[in-house]
Amino acid sequence: MLVGRARHQASALSSGLRHLGAEVLEIPFIEIRKPRSYKALDAALKHLPEYDWLVLTSVNGVDALWERLRKLRIGGKPMRHMKIAAIGPATRQAIVQHGVKVNVVPKEYVAESVVTSLRRKIKGKRVLLARAKVARDVIPRELRRLGAQVDVVEAYETVVPQSSRQRLRAALASPQRRPDWITFTSSSTVRNFVALLDESRGRVGRVHASTGPKGHLKGVRLASIGPVTSSTLRELGLPVDVEAAEYTIPGLIKAISGREP
Repeated sequence: MLVGRARHQASALSSGLRHLGAEVLEIPFIEIRKPRSYKALDAALKHLPEYDWLVLTSVNGVDALWERLRKLRIGGKPMRHMKIAAIGPATRQAIVQHGVKVNVVPKEYVAESVVTSLRRKIKGKRVLLARAKVARDVIPRELRRLGAQVDVVEAYETVVPQSSRQRLRAALASPQRRPDWITFTSSSTVRNFVALLDESRGRVGRVHASTGPKGHLKGVRLASIGPVTSSTLRELGLPVDVEAAEYTIPGLIKAISGREP
């Protein structure tokens, strides 16, 4: 099994797969970095009392936001009047650990479901969305259509870990280390995986036969955490051999275990 999560987040998926008896190789396809500027995030955090809702779409966003609150010595008190929406249970748990109540977790852990959950609650409200530098625009676009004023701020960015390029190519080329499965936990992991394989060092484009299923990935099965990640895999010319029914790490592990020989 090849796990491509960011280095500091790989343990839960890796340990779950090892519990199934799998041999796990960790090669991160994604690296989390601080934003180049905290100007927009800091300005928003200094005016938290002006917001009605805070929307967080990843554990990385939670970690980045609370780290900045500590740096600014703001603390969580200005957040007590706000309502908070988390995209899924892992994000919710990360927020709760800071002693803050989460008001909304959608039934399905994707952006579209976040919008549906907030549909009757958001008109005329001011919303702060803290997220990665590059992300889908579904939430801010649709909430604005519903009458909300939405401020989107960059809390972190995801980049391609260039140190993984040689390790990934070596693993796929080695009969002894070649994985039976590769796991993908976000669209970013998919795009970065393709960039790591690309001969032009970083160009993300549709996978062709030389680097796709007939080349590097022949005989390797790909596991996706959910429909958005699966869509990105297909968009880039990669197959989806299994997709988690519940869009979480436990759901992904369960989906893989159901397909193990």
